[in-house]
Amino acid sequence: MLVSGSNTEQAAAANRAMILSAIHRGGPISRTELAEQSRLTKQAVTRIVERLLDEGLVMEARRRHGLRGQPAIELEIDPDGVFSIGANIDRDHLTIVAVDAVGTVRGRIHHERRFLLPDDFVALVGEALSFFRRRRIIQESRLAGIGLAIPDWLGEVPVIGFPAEYRRWNGYDVRSALESLSDHPVFIDNDANAAALGEIEYGLGTEIDSFFYILANACLGGSLVIDGVRHKGASGIGGEIGWLPVVFDEGPHAGTTQPLGEMFSLFILLDYLQRNGVKAMTPSDLLELDEIGRNLVSAWLRKVSVKIAQAVVNIGMIVDPEGVLIGGRFPVRLIDELLVYVHEEVSRLGAQAPSLHRAAGSEDAAALGAAAIALAHGLGLPSAEPAQRVRNPLGGHPAPTSDLMPA
Repeated sequence: MLVSGSNTEQAAAANRAMILSAIHRGGPISRTELAEQSRLTKQAVTRIVERLLDEGLVMEARRRHGLRGQPAIELEIDPDGVFSIGANIDRDHLTIVAVDAVGTVRGRIHHERRFLLPDDFVALVGEALSFFRRRRIIQESRLAGIGLAIPDWLGEVPVIGFPAEYRRWNGYDVRSALESLSDHPVFIDNDANAAALGEIEYGLGTEIDSFFYILANACLGGSLVIDGVRHKGASGIGGEIGWLPVVFDEGPHAGTTQPLGEMFSLFILLDYLQRNGVKAMTPSDLLELDEIGRNLVSAWLRKVSVKIAQAVVNIGMIVDPEGVLIGGRFPVRLIDELLVYVHEEVSRLGAQAPSLHRAAGSEDAAALGAAAIALAHGLGLPSAEPAQRVRNPLGGHPAPTSDLMPA
């Protein structure tokens, strides 16, 4: 969203960032349109654009025909103007992507490994950086930095299969470890916040200004976006939907509460299948189940949809976003099936709720969001947050835990 600019010398950097952001979000766009939207003079816009062209951040794409007078030259971000690396570490995987200035993935390395320890994580990131350099997937001189999307309290929150040695993540200085691999800046944010940023820049966020993002990975996370800006709350942990208390409807614990994240997550689904005699260890395994396995998955999705529908209704009443997005490492087919059941439950309740959507970001949403963090800083976009340059993963979990077995 553009704001009114200034032609004063003191505002040069702000005006440059505003024009670059407008080209990033609105390109292809002409100089005249940039002047109209920014309220800068045509001459001021021309000077800024010329500098951006000289720096290789922007390119003249084509002339727009069909209008009276001289055809306008349209401007776009140059894909080769800036590159970034995005990494996402979670309890079951490590994904590292190299992207260009328009968010196109130029390289991807994925490790489907549970409970990766810190030293192994750093070694694998180092190998990925070397691979990208050797293959010339990135231009080192134009690398904006390395973004890391990581769950807070990674070595503290008890999850299914949690090994004692995984507590090595507690207090681990992951920033310093990554900084030892490269001279480029390191940016760190929560995985759900990173995924939401990717959606803002390259997904449904280009159409929906305010939404709640539910990240369904090994565990459950969330992020709130208001007017195109992630809203993290007073203490910086807003959106932690995994700790939303919900009530058991049946069984020996009926009437008691349990966090939503202990009812709905990828780990809980895989554990549910295993306890019912179906072997599945990864998201791709869920696409190769026989009829018995598929029926079990459908029954589980229908059951958890009741609680997700209640959460969506509550989010709608409290925040009133334009939509609620569900994304993450669940296969697309399963997310679509879940959305059908949630729609049905909302209708059964007769409740008003935000529109429901599958997030545009795929299973790599958090890694792509991590790369988008570095790009935002490199391009000077409004979504760049100074705190990401110094942030480390949070420790000392403040939320209540439950010793109840997952449903």
